[in-house]
Amino acid sequence: MRKIINFLYIIIGFISLGLGVLGLILPVLPTTPLLLLASYCFVKGSEKFERWFKGTKLYKRHLETFVKERAMTLKQKLSILIFADVMIAIPFFILDSVLVRAMLALIVVYKYYYFIYKIKTVKY
Repeated sequence: MRKIINFLYIIIGFISLGLGVLGLILPVLPTTPLLLLASYCFVKGSEKFERWFKGTKLYKRHLETFVKERAMTLKQKLSILIFADVMIAIPFFILDSVLVRAMLALIVVYKYYYFIYKIKTVKY
């Protein structure tokens, strides 16, 4: 059973990696969170893939600073925040539930709090 779970982590890791690479080209996909998900999945799935991924230029360019310093560039922060806002806005406007809208609004507020006060902004 453990091998199946590890295999699923690796598959999800490669899917996230692929989407993250697409995010370098397409502004609607946030690169950093997808690469973070890929990194997490590789850590959970295989030590071999974790070492490989952490040795890539992609990891070093887009994640190493965040992992070590808990810091992002303003461009990275804005791309993540805007993408998340668009994804949250879709159910916000489609659904009629006041409770769901309130929860989504709280998520947005917390997200901005976290990105502004918990993650440092660096210039590169």
